Amino acid sequence: MIKKLWIKIWYRYFEIYKILGIAEKILLSIIFSILTGLSAQIYVKLPFTPVPITLQTFTVLLSGILLGKNYGCLSQIFYFIGGVSGIGWFYGGTAGFLRPTTGYVIGFIFASYIAGYFSERKNKIIGMIIASLTIYFFGIIWLKLFYPVKNLILIGVLPFIPFDIIKGLIAGLFTESIKRGKDEKI
Repeated sequence: MIKKLWIKIWYRYFEIYKILGIAEKILLSIIFSILTGLSAQIYVKLPFTPVPITLQTFTVLLSGILLGKNYGCLSQIFYFIGGVSGIGWFYGGTAGFLRPTTGYVIGFIFASYIAGYFSERKNKIIGMIIASLTIYFFGIIWLKLFYPVKNLILIGVLPFIPFDIIKGLIAGLFTESIKRGKDEKI
């Protein structure tokens, strides 16, 4: 019963999404940028790193899954532009460009695209993990401006791997479940 309802919901979502115009898809991208900002407010600050654990990565992956690679990517571009322009929706209600975590936010743009790309492929879980690794890559490249190179992996990657693996697996399984709903008609 619940499985049929789940499949029906996602089948209906993708049927509606297919007929939406550009303006409606842009609006959904803006909504997802706001959701990313809201998920940034759910965070755990670690004492040894400027990078918090947040729910953003999960929302970023979902933006690619539900909006597709292009509009998911656009949602994260909106999020980035809004945050560097002064909207306080980065973690802890902050904004700005010259922050240690800016690289991660730049990585969100690429990660959303990758998540959207892989959500249409067979290796969905692998795609979500690659998307998460992309966030790390951009994050530590930017973090290098603020901290010594020898500490980058320790403060910018290692503490987050267990949480991001879990978020990536959940997003991958969620993707497989959603895509079943897209492909099956009840």
